[in-house]
Amino acid sequence: MKDQVIPKATAKRLPLYYRYLKVLLDAGTEKVSSTELSEAIKVDSATIRRDFSYFGELGKRGYGYDVKSLLDFFSKTLSEDRLTNVVLVGVGNLGNALLKYGFHHNNNIRISAAFDVREDLVGRIVDGIPVYPMSEMAEQIKQQQIEIAIMAIPANSAQDTADLLIESGIKGIMNFTPVRLHTPADVQVQSVDLTNELQTLIYFLNHYTPSKEDKKG
Repeated sequence: MKDQVIPKATAKRLPLYYRYLKVLLDAGTEKVSSTELSEAIKVDSATIRRDFSYFGELGKRGYGYDVKSLLDFFSKTLSEDRLTNVVLVGVGNLGNALLKYGFHHNNNIRISAAFDVREDLVGRIVDGIPVYPMSEMAEQIKQQQIEIAIMAIPANSAQDTADLLIESGIKGIMNFTPVRLHTPADVQVQSVDLTNELQTLIYFLNHYTPSKEDKKG
């Protein structure tokens, strides 16, 4: 891989490429062109070639990309070749849905522990995941050497919880609260604001007519 920083926009497309390459491999496809990828995943072929170029020579001109080799490469790049344990903070409606999602069915991600303040949840096994009290969060994270947390909690406790997670050794947070978290530079935060995404979709439906090229972007 070339010694350079990969743009975040490129990084966000890598799982999309990976999932479709798995579909191709399962279908017995041996090679694929950037044009074929473009038509399938609705990302223009120039963007695909540029994304791939950040990682060196992944294909050959006039031949395309070897599906298995490319899939193996992205598997290692996305750490799909090893199990990643994460913790879930908040076992309310959204948290429950995340537990039922079953990350392990699609990739090697497993929620190994959950935390909540509700006494009726603490001490239970929910969808195979033990629920601990918040007072044990730091200890469990350190014992299990976990670096990634999912936060599905009320907004008013988001920053305090994030601070505790970081003090406990967490380096990456998927934040399902609308709060913009303040974190150290070495902590990555991926925010998922469902209300914001829905409002954006409504705006596009009412005010924006995409061109064919926009649909591919």
